[in-house]
Amino acid sequence: MDAMIPIGEAAPDISLPDLVGRPHRLSHFRRRVVVINFWSAECPHAARADEEIHKLCCEWGDQVVWVSIASNANESLDILRTVAAERALPLVLLDRNHQAADLFGAITTPHLFVLDSQGILRYQGALDDVTFRQKVPTRYYLAEAVAAVLAGRQPNPAQTPPYGCTIVRY
Repeated sequence: MDAMIPIGEAAPDISLPDLVGRPHRLSHFRRRVVVINFWSAECPHAARADEEIHKLCCEWGDQVVWVSIASNANESLDILRTVAAERALPLVLLDRNHQAADLFGAITTPHLFVLDSQGILRYQGALDDVTFRQKVPTRYYLAEAVAAVLAGRQPNPAQTPPYGCTIVRY
């Protein structure tokens, strides 16, 4: 479960292309809180996370930027583009060689990471406490983490087990 980047350390300034090939650097988003969502077009857990993050983004406004990273080796560019458009995702980056997934230690979709406005990792893990047995959330980890970071506090918990579909790396 441990991220490769420890909580409290700077995230690497990676550059990945979006779905039309334009490169984006993480440092471009400094001065805002960044929610990184390791994402899948085909995982039902990722679809549920997309709905919830959309709702949260309406509350957060321009203070927070949402970046989805597609790392699954088995999802075609056409599928990614189609599903990203259907779900109105603001920015999807391609991680075809798993550079970002490996650096962050991402293992599932969704697997969420929150960076503060200086690019420091403040949270990593699940959207909420939903699991195979618990279908209705009682804790909203991502919402709590972003609220803490926006208030200048360290999230508690700062790390939770991610829950979703395993990132396909073949």
